[in-house]
Amino acid sequence: MLKNAIDWVSRPPGETPLRRKPVAIMGVSSSNFGTARAQLSLRNTLAYLEAYVLPRPEVAVFRAAERFDEAGELTDETSRELLAQLLTGLVEWTRRLAD
Repeated sequence: MLKNAIDWVSRPPGETPLRRKPVAIMGVSSSNFGTARAQLSLRNTLAYLEAYVLPRPEVAVFRAAERFDEAGELTDETSRELLAQLLTGLVEWTRRLAD
């Protein structure tokens, strides 16, 4: 579904609102590898659209059922730390690209 939305926003070619915008990628999956494959595909698509993809950290929350509670709160401390690093990195990335 996300890929279809990006396809729509990429039209017309060269005029996408994602062009030269800083973006970060993260994902959650119920398995060990689902989000890793999706993120790779998304990273390639965003690079083609000339979006500025934050290179690190890569955040992939595997086995989601073990890392979220019944209310949907992320309880895994390692994942929470990586998410904080991702958001901090995106802020720094955005500032750097604005100069």
